[in-house]
Amino acid sequence: MNRQEFLQKSSILFMASQWHVPASSETNWAGNLTYSAKKIVYPINLEQLKKEVLSTKHVKGLGSKHSFNTIANTTGTLISTSKLDKLIRIDRQKMWVWVEAGIKYGTLGILLDKEGFALHNLASLPHISVAGACATATHGSGDKNGNLSSAVRAIEIMKADGTLHQWEQGHPDFPGTVVNIGALGIVTKMALAIQPKFEVSQFVFENLSMDKLKEHFDEIYQEGYSVSMFTHWENENINQLWIKKRSDAKNLHPLKEFFGASAATNNLHPIKVNSPINCTEQMGVSGPWYERLPHFKMGFTPSNGDELQAEYFIPRKYAFQAIMAVEAIHAEFAPYLYVSEIRSMAADDLWLSPAYQQDTIAIHFTWKPDTPHVMAVLPKIEAALEPFEVKPHWGKLFTLSPEKLHARYPKFKDFQALAKRLDPQRRWRNEFLERNLY
Repeated sequence: MNRQEFLQKSSILFMASQWHVPASSETNWAGNLTYSAKKIVYPINLEQLKKEVLSTKHVKGLGSKHSFNTIANTTGTLISTSKLDKLIRIDRQKMWVWVEAGIKYGTLGILLDKEGFALHNLASLPHISVAGACATATHGSGDKNGNLSSAVRAIEIMKADGTLHQWEQGHPDFPGTVVNIGALGIVTKMALAIQPKFEVSQFVFENLSMDKLKEHFDEIYQEGYSVSMFTHWENENINQLWIKKRSDAKNLHPLKEFFGASAATNNLHPIKVNSPINCTEQMGVSGPWYERLPHFKMGFTPSNGDELQAEYFIPRKYAFQAIMAVEAIHAEFAPYLYVSEIRSMAADDLWLSPAYQQDTIAIHFTWKPDTPHVMAVLPKIEAALEPFEVKPHWGKLFTLSPEKLHARYPKFKDFQALAKRLDPQRRWRNEFLERNLY
């Protein structure tokens, strides 16, 4: 199923009068996973949600279907939050926005901006749901920006017994509830930190040598509010450097070159053979934060379309060493790769966040839709990154063992205890959690 078909099919489902649908042919966004659920339900309120939670032995929450692994799969009932997608209220005193779990960042951005507010950061795709992104510690970029889950200030979760529980920042369990990988219940609403709205200008440079990257790593990532590097891992070269600057930045003036990389003369797609029409505006043209911080426009096919994804997080102190370790084996995976992206994020205090208590870089791989070859090369990449305390993205493809996963998270046992306390019957368990959590 291509992306356009996916969007059309989703729209038909959302408009249907019935909110129960068979799941036999439903796939995730990439089409690499057909869900095992007996049915998918689309509740429109908490009463319907509670009814479904109580009626099935095993249930899982489902967001925008953008996970590439089985984290949101189940043999029971999938409960989509896609119709629970409202902005509830803005608390101007606390500078919080309360939203329902299923709202997408692209939708929320427009609504917030109209009220004069913004979020601190956005991911590459505005098409993803707030609760799903936060549950897996999905991120944007920026040396001083935490991942998307770091904006959460309060969260409400429906437990397996149908009761609602809220936690706010400051509660001892709060850091364990945000990046929850679907193990605690279904998130119903969240409060996110907001700030006054701002504009962003996006500049793109081509062909940055890795020698220059080594010499000026911190300077490069500190040049913008959000910085992304794209590479095919050939010739020790960064193909594209995307620098997003707030329009009130002092260094906003356009540059013809940046550490030897030349300024792009027209809009580009990260995969250069693709049309840039899907991408957010570049060439230094100022625009609202929600139209510039993502790489792709809300109304267009995100990324390449037919693809798989994997991503690995490394402590910032190992950044260049880890990049070169991947570059050294690029010949083994290059035939199956569309492009890689390298980003940075600030430390946070969320238990299952890959940036827990340490600044981090992420090395992302956008793969061709060739599952056997991709799954065969992932262990080689993970082995190359093993000396650098590598962690995988919770919602993307990986083969790292549970033992290594547990060892990389200082608060993993605390999260296990929290999950057992909130879901003693393990009604939210699935194959992914049985393998990686319990």
